[in-house]
Amino acid sequence: MNEADGAGVAGVGRVLVVVPTYNEADNVTVIVDRIRRSVPAVEVLVVDDDSPDGTGALADRMARADGRVHVLHRAGKQGLGAAYVAGFGWAADRGYDAVVEMDADGSHAPEELPRLLEAARDADVVIGSRWTAGGRVVNWPRRRQLLSRGGNLYTRVALGMPLSDATGGFRVYRVPALRRLDLESVASQGYSFQVELSWRAHRAGLRTVEVPITFAERERGASKMSPVIIGEALWRVTLWSVFDRRPASGRGGGRDQRSRWP
Repeated sequence: MNEADGAGVAGVGRVLVVVPTYNEADNVTVIVDRIRRSVPAVEVLVVDDDSPDGTGALADRMARADGRVHVLHRAGKQGLGAAYVAGFGWAADRGYDAVVEMDADGSHAPEELPRLLEAARDADVVIGSRWTAGGRVVNWPRRRQLLSRGGNLYTRVALGMPLSDATGGFRVYRVPALRRLDLESVASQGYSFQVELSWRAHRAGLRTVEVPITFAERERGASKMSPVIIGEALWRVTLWSVFDRRPASGRGGGRDQRSRWP
């Protein structure tokens, strides 16, 4: 990928990588450094939810040393979905052309970001997919792989989306595409946040492509995944599926889109 430092990413424009953090002091410095080395033309926004372990202070230190690293501090733990929405708004307000979702724990390899950005030249949304042909998962127990595959299969059937990995969190969004998704009405967190944005993009007719990635289990720190997050995702997918099959007149007719999302 040809890049000109200061001119953004060729064919995509100014790109902001949004990295939500909560108690990621063991990982944040490493992941930001890997992002900056992998794609020097991008900028990074760490969205920290007032981590008690000092993650925010570490991010501030990186921002002082590197003008392409920024920090958004939020008051308390407010959830992954809300962190991303805040980061997306920050990017839109400052004229970025595309935003990247990426976990702070190293599960998403920054070294694979150039391939996602390459695909973003001709797409509105790019999903780094574990379950499409060529994708793989490293260091996950079989039970967790089956849970993820099963959840994605259920999502694909229930919502009619032709995606192999609707729950994947390594993504690129074009900012004009995000403006069509009514982000202010998004209340989902965790897996269901990713599914909801995938479904909104599908219903809006956005061009979404999947790029195979290798997903690795975190090596440091504690996972934020829980049965509650998984349960929320399954409940919301079921609700959306039922809601989407109702006649248009039963969804509020002329009311704005925010009223149509349970």
